Amino acid sequence: MIKVFISERAEEDLINQFRWYVDNASGEVAERFLLTFDSTLQKLTRSPRLGRLRRFRARKLANIRSFALSRPFDLHLIFYRFTEARLSVERVMHGSRDLPRRIAESP
Repeated sequence: MIKVFISERAEEDLINQFRWYVDNASGEVAERFLLTFDSTLQKLTRSPRLGRLRRFRARKLANIRSFALSRPFDLHLIFYRFTEARLSVERVMHGSRDLPRRIAESP
């Protein structure tokens, strides 16, 4: 099975989003967000080509793909790269952001 690596920046994204849901919705919603992330990540480990190959200008974003979390969190995207042996989650962010700029900066 493919191994999963979650970058430090992606972990920060998840923590920040979890806290946002705790503060603005509820702890239950925040927990469901993380469970949805986990289940979506499992889909990607089985079929990493599901995500859309993105075409950003920045070289450091080459070969990055995106895939939406499952409903009701489907406005959030997982940005990742993969090889035959590894799936690397680079960022997790809301899809309405200025993605080419925001993916490259700190959470």
